Amino acid sequence: MTKRQDVQAKAAAALEKKARYGADIDFSHYVEEQQGVRQAADPASLPEKQRETMASVGFEADASDRAASFMQIDHQVMQCQVQQEALELLSTSEAAKKYPELVEKYWWRAMAPDADKYTARTATHAEQGYFIRVRAGQKVTCPLQACMFISQEGLIQDVHNIIIVEPGAELDIISGCATDPDVKEGVHIGVSEIYIEKDAKLSFTMIHRWGEKVSVRPRTGTIVEENGVYLSNYICLEKATDVQMDPTTYLVGKGAVARINSIVVAPEGSNLDIGGRAIMDAENTRAELIARTISTGGQILNRGHLLGRAPNSKAHLECNGLLLNPKGVIHAIPELEARTDNAELSHEAAVGKIAPDEIEYLMARGLSEEEATATIVRGFLKVNIEGLPEALAAEIDKTLNAFSLNKGM
Repeated sequence: MTKRQDVQAKAAAALEKKARYGADIDFSHYVEEQQGVRQAADPASLPEKQRETMASVGFEADASDRAASFMQIDHQVMQCQVQQEALELLSTSEAAKKYPELVEKYWWRAMAPDADKYTARTATHAEQGYFIRVRAGQKVTCPLQACMFISQEGLIQDVHNIIIVEPGAELDIISGCATDPDVKEGVHIGVSEIYIEKDAKLSFTMIHRWGEKVSVRPRTGTIVEENGVYLSNYICLEKATDVQMDPTTYLVGKGAVARINSIVVAPEGSNLDIGGRAIMDAENTRAELIARTISTGGQILNRGHLLGRAPNSKAHLECNGLLLNPKGVIHAIPELEARTDNAELSHEAAVGKIAPDEIEYLMARGLSEEEATATIVRGFLKVNIEGLPEALAAEIDKTLNAFSLNKGM
């Protein structure tokens, strides 16, 4: 039996398995097939409201300062353009045909096809996604941008992404996921496998913006080898009815490092389960999981799990929440697990509201109550992300500032 046949068999057996967390999704309620066939398009030719939505998740129609651009609308790849020869960008279906040896080596190694019904569905459907590879020793100087976009009401979008950063290479990615402003309901299932090889570095920023009744199931597995560095940033500032994710990072090489940051806002009607896990399987590995969450009426379940299984592994977990509406709920669950006697694991968790004296202090210096609240919220969401490229840090700041302006903060 080939690896592909084995994957298909495991996925088929797992299709009825329920998700570990979050509400179960009835696939029969949604549309499987894309309506019509689109022509490959320059993003600048898309309707203005779609361009604006894509820009809000970091995808610029003017890609002059991007190393490459990948855009998928519904099930169809609309743009796959490379501007720096140091990297390779294909759809996953094209990559699987071109590089069968890579399918054997990488496909479904960081994420099991039978992990749950969502990975199983993706393994059996495999409706595109991106394949990104940076060759050994190459350092890509501008960010690569990618966008997964749903334009059809009630559609299920399945994607399988593969990222390979070969030894000594470096790459920055801005990945935006969104729905058309007129789309209210749908499902996005995104399986991402990330491989950071010896002495390589990846900065990966994911920005979500979904319709009011869109259910989202990201499934991410990352393997970091010796002295590799993984910087991950997840941002979701708009209403999302149902998001459930539990990304796992495996530090398998000596000296590997992972820093994983989440910045999440849950308006009323949002249900967000934003777990994360780092597993340290090699000596002298380091991990940091930091979450900043705000509820303006929605529900947030913030899970974090650190597992130290190798000597001299060190990690810190930080879950801080700000409750701005009494209708909201923030539930933080930090978990530390040591399997060796010299692992150093720590956590900090705090959930509360803005202290009145902080508001009064700023108002005494000339700010209105609204301006004072906005200042405190912006400061709370500001996460110091070490090692983030300047261009990528600017993108995150722009997103947070736009959120503040839109909300009157």
